[in-house]
Amino acid sequence: MKKELDTLKTEIEKALAAGGFLVYHGLPRLKDPSALVHWDVMQYGDPKEFLQVAAGMQVKLVVFHSGVFSSGMVDRAKQRLESLELNREDHREFERGIKRLRGFEGFTCALELSFDVGGVTYTFEALTLWYREFLSMLDELDDLETASMDMDEDEDEDEDAGPMGGYFSSN
Repeated sequence: MKKELDTLKTEIEKALAAGGFLVYHGLPRLKDPSALVHWDVMQYGDPKEFLQVAAGMQVKLVVFHSGVFSSGMVDRAKQRLESLELNREDHREFERGIKRLRGFEGFTCALELSFDVGGVTYTFEALTLWYREFLSMLDELDDLETASMDMDEDEDEDEDAGPMGGYFSSN
């Protein structure tokens, strides 16, 4: 399983060199506020096709990001879980998922290629299934944190409202 994206990473590096591209080893760009166009990796999963389009558009510079799964990512997820007040069953389910993912430390979890033309960023992204699961888990933790904060704010508003529910008389 470790070879899944490691093999693809090697293929991408060879294709970049063969295509004569300058490679900028950057951070992921999918969160950039600029206009993004995502490559359909489900139907066209070969990054060489993406690079052929770049070459056809006379692109010389391609940004390449290779993400490696680290124990720090797992530790931060565990800390976020511990900060939440969940029932025992939900807590254990998250904890088991986090523990299972710890076994992927050091594995390549994400690859991203991108280039810019005319103010638009074109991207190709490949993620492992287990990393998608991890990201989904983080999204769930975000939702739980948000729900918890919303409940805390509602409680604070109720306390501030006093016995009359926030209505005051000018008498």
